Amino acid sequence: MRELNEPYAGQPASGEVYLIGGGPGDPELLTLRALRLLKQAEVVVYDHLVSDAVLELARRDAQRIYVGKESGYHTLPQPEVNALLVALARQGKCVARLKGGDPYIFGRGGEEAQALAAHNISFQVVPGVTAACGIAASTGVPLTHRDYAHSCVFVTGHLKDGSLDLDWNGLARPDQTIAIYMGLKGLPILCRKLIAHGLPASTPAMVVHKGTTPDQRTVVGTLESLPRAAAAAGLTPPTLIIIGEVVRLREQLAWSEPQADRETAAARRCPAPARA
Repeated sequence: MRELNEPYAGQPASGEVYLIGGGPGDPELLTLRALRLLKQAEVVVYDHLVSDAVLELARRDAQRIYVGKESGYHTLPQPEVNALLVALARQGKCVARLKGGDPYIFGRGGEEAQALAAHNISFQVVPGVTAACGIAASTGVPLTHRDYAHSCVFVTGHLKDGSLDLDWNGLARPDQTIAIYMGLKGLPILCRKLIAHGLPASTPAMVVHKGTTPDQRTVVGTLESLPRAAAAAGLTPPTLIIIGEVVRLREQLAWSEPQADRETAAARRCPAPARA
């Protein structure tokens, strides 16, 4: 049986795969290109982090195939997802591979693109608003700021054998923002390790659940207090963790309101132009 990373010498498949970033959840953050290709696709292969509102924008008669990965449960292992995309393209289908955030930022889009390229499958990559950027903006936190953070790093907080294997010295630098994906379970370890490697226990930190959606919940604290506060709030995945001095700006810069209120306020401040 041919391995999916083995070069394929046959004719190109007649179908095509679109690796689409679905953004952090709010459908209004989807790109125009992503929307156009979703309307074209005959099959939508989608992940757990794709919001219902974004999925609803797909072509009505499109076949929908769920391949989501949740903590401790994967609908399909990644090699089988790769094989599914190849098989659908070989059937001549136009396939939207719809992912939360951006396909190339912790979305395993690179692995899927490699499999498609190895099998001579035509594909396109559509960038999306990644969770860190979209959620930080929606909570009033700039990831970089001349007075607070000169750099920003994105890391995953997956536990492996009950521990986190990260570059702690690199993460615990001053004047830096850390955005942690999938880190809720490891939050106590994460905070403890950063303090042990030099970040002050008083460093501002926050956890955001389902950012940019109507279900968004935010818990703010410090490296010392955040694990307890997140547990007390009963937060569950998906979440994003942001650590750094920029979190102090949230109270001053927070602009997000419930969507209905936001639309009403926006219409009041910026009314639609009068019809001719």
